[in-house]
Amino acid sequence: MNRRTTLATAVGAAALLLAGCTGTGGSTKGADAKAPADPAKVSGTITVLTQRTDLVQDGTMDRYAAAFNRTYPKVKVKFQALTNYEAEVKIRMNTENYGDVLMIPGVIKKSDYPKFFASLGTRAERSKKYRFTGFTTVGGKVYGQSPIGVTPGFVYNKRVWKQAGITRWPTTPAEFLADLKAIKQKTGAVPYYTNFAAQWPLTSWTFVNGSVHCDTGATTELAEGNPWAQGADLRVGDTLLYDIVHQGLAENDPTTTNWEASKAQLAKGKIATQWLGTWAVIQFQDAARKAGQNPDDIGFMPFPAQVDGTFCAVVGPDYNQAVNVHSPHKEAARAWIDWFTDKSGYDKDNLAISPLKDAPLPTVLKPYEDAGVKLIELDDTAGAKVKLIDSESEVGINAPDYRQKLVDLARGARKGSLDDFLNDLGKKWTEAQRTAGS
Repeated sequence: MNRRTTLATAVGAAALLLAGCTGTGGSTKGADAKAPADPAKVSGTITVLTQRTDLVQDGTMDRYAAAFNRTYPKVKVKFQALTNYEAEVKIRMNTENYGDVLMIPGVIKKSDYPKFFASLGTRAERSKKYRFTGFTTVGGKVYGQSPIGVTPGFVYNKRVWKQAGITRWPTTPAEFLADLKAIKQKTGAVPYYTNFAAQWPLTSWTFVNGSVHCDTGATTELAEGNPWAQGADLRVGDTLLYDIVHQGLAENDPTTTNWEASKAQLAKGKIATQWLGTWAVIQFQDAARKAGQNPDDIGFMPFPAQVDGTFCAVVGPDYNQAVNVHSPHKEAARAWIDWFTDKSGYDKDNLAISPLKDAPLPTVLKPYEDAGVKLIELDDTAGAKVKLIDSESEVGINAPDYRQKLVDLARGARKGSLDDFLNDLGKKWTEAQRTAGS
């Protein structure tokens, strides 16, 4: 798995895929993982769980560990890369053996974080230095920290778009569709690629939430309103996806798409556009180099919507790293999280947004700066409630199922109308709002 798995923490993550993780809690509930005072005295062997199988296999994580050991020479770091991270960690968390450092799975209720993870400190203190602290805060304490921030957007081939005569980013869904039509008419590229078969890319469409109306309270809107009401962010995003497919602007047969192959195809100009996130840009640039293409052809653009003439893009955390509350080496585990967040360069290596508030934006977002794109962070206060509503409604805003059905509807493989489909989602959601937590 060499992709960013989720920005879903912004709305409670992918709990809908999993259920019933209870864990053991125990006498260590609420324990702290304090920052080491003297790196030379920190010792122990720690196991770090990760979904980045690619970075473990190619030796990148070992290189990070070697750099870490220059500061913490007495700590030995072992990595366990899990292909199906969420499902595998869910099972392990029914015991106390789930690594010393792990990424917080979406299955875990936010209120249960103190049962499973050691506190990294208070939000009041950590928020002075770090972004995204609210996403893992329970009772004023922070239980996880993401080493990178990401923002969703369209990865696109600038050369193909220019070949179609398009010289500026579209500002509305209608303009975006018109641009894709121009690409279809004037180039040999597939205007848009759904990556339907891989499934997970479809979940990225949830992350238009907040960008359409530049609303930092978009997560609260999910908790209190109908996400598919007329004009609501998710309805706008889902309607655009439907229209792309319905108007023949995507691949001919979505069931035959291939995620890995799509990187080189976009780099070569055979595909024009995909909705993904900043995390994907470096992978597509690498694919371009391997294919003998210009990596500078890989561009990144915001969702086609503006508020008062300004694009907005949501910035959120990737997986949050946490310390297992049962770890016998909490100090060493905390040292790894602090070092990996602050010193490893993982954010720069992935052209990602640093979690450090005083860090500059990555070069991939230089066009955003030049265009005055406003970056916003969502208030996650209602994130736990959204997670519960999503689970009880069985909609699955961070699962691929409903958008696969949406694509099937758009291409004629499923009967029904778009309005009926989206209205049904809204009905299930609002009914669950009335019963969630009761």
